[in-house]
Formats: sequence, C-alpha cells, structure tokens
Amino acid sequence: MKRIILTFIAFFTGTLLVYSQNAGEIVAASRDRIKADTISVRSRMVISSKDGATSERKMDQYSKDGPKGSRSVAVFNSPASVAGTRFLTMENGNNNDQWIFLPSLGKVRRIASSEGSGSFMGSDFSYDDIASLSRDASLDTHAFLREETVAGNECYVIESKPKDTAYQYSRMIQYIEKNSNVNYKMELYDKKNTLIKIVEMGGVKDVQGRPTIHNTKMTTLTAGTSTTLYVDIIKYDDPIPESVFTPAFLETGRPR
Repeated sequence: MKRIILTFIAFFTGTLLVYSQNAGEIVAASRDRIKADTISVRSRMVISSKDGATSERKMDQYSKDGPKGSRSVAVFNSPASVAGTRFLTMENGNNNDQWIFLPSLGKVRRIASSEGSGSFMGSDFSYDDIASLSRDASLDTHAFLREETVAGNECYVIESKPKDTAYQYSRMIQYIEKNSNVNYKMELYDKKNTLIKIVEMGGVKDVQGRPTIHNTKMTTLTAGTSTTLYVDIIKYDDPIPESVFTPAFLETGRPR
C-alpha cells in the first residue's frame, strides 16, 4: 500500500509539473484564439450601482493588429453626456499607449501609466482592464492550479502573476475552457492579495466560425458595483482604415 501511495504522489507531482510548464501556452492560446485581421463591435455598457440603479452607454469599437500588438478604438455614441468621447489603446510591450478625447475639453489627452488603475468612463473597468483579456502572456508568469467546472464548462484554472510589479494586480486567476480556450472567468487580486474584482464571460456564440463571447461582467467586490458589456453586433475582417488608430482620429472622429 505504501509503495502505491508513493507512486501515486510521484505521478500527481509529475502531472502538476507538466501543467506548470504548459500553463503559459494555455493562457497564450486563450488570448490569441480569435484569428482575425480586424474586429468591429457595437455594444452596450450597463453600469449597476450598489443600490441597484443602472445606466447604459452605447459604443462602437474597432480593433486591428499592428507592428507592436493590438490597437483598439472605442467611440461612445450615447447618452448625450458621453457622446463623442473616443478612446485609443495601442499595445507597446509592457506599457500600453492610451489617449482619450473628451468633448467637454475639446482636445486629446494622453493617459499616463500611473492612471492605469483609474476607472474607465465611470465603469468598473480600469484603463488597464480594457486590455487585460488581450494582455500578452509573456508579461506574466503562469502556474496550473487545478481543474474546475464553470457554468458547465470544464476549465483549467491558472494563476498568472505580472512580472512588472507596477501593474495594478498582484495576481490573476483564470478559468480557461479546455477545448475552446474560452476564458470564462477571471479573479483579480490587489497588492495586499485581496480579491477585489471578478470578471465573468458568457453568451458564447459562433460568429463567422469563431466562438465569440457576447457578455462580459466586471464586478467590484469592495464597492458592490458591476459593469456588463453586451455585444449587439460583431464582425470580423471588415476593412478598417489605418488612420482610425491615431490620436488625430480621436479629435475629429473621421478617418483620413
């Protein structure tokens, strides 16, 4: 009996080691699972306060690969209080370059890296969160924790720790479905190792042959608030002019 137990422990330890070695590959496969030259999205952002009151914002988003990573633009269409606000993110290694145009100011402002943990448009998403799901896997170290079922989906549970200690989270726990590589859930921990946010993804539908998430909910546990993004329309590989991904476009809202 003792020999069998020792053999089982050795096998289990070996299994964990293999998973640890492949954890980074699983995360990379999840973040790179959508193969498309461009992505065009029309969505709704529903912000829920602690008392249950909600507000809704509608926006268009455009994404395209570039020489240093993904580039994306968000254009807010309604309500009137945010209409005309435009936001640009360009991946650039460890630090993303971000700019925002606020109609009330009438000019483009660059977002400083120190503002990464700040709220994006009054939502539960921070500026860093906007790019978190496409974050390059090489920026973190990854370790396999266990397997777990989330909403009926068998998932690998992987812990990711940023190599850059300036990043707003100390670690992220991801729940990645085994077959589709869809990331169904993320737990985000602050510098004190306190769980402060949970991201839940769902409404997966086939769009142009790609399993596509249609609902993303970010809950801030410390505040009792949440923000949900609902995708109404999404298209892959539609032509998008290069000039859209420039600060000049933010100011005018018109591609050159």
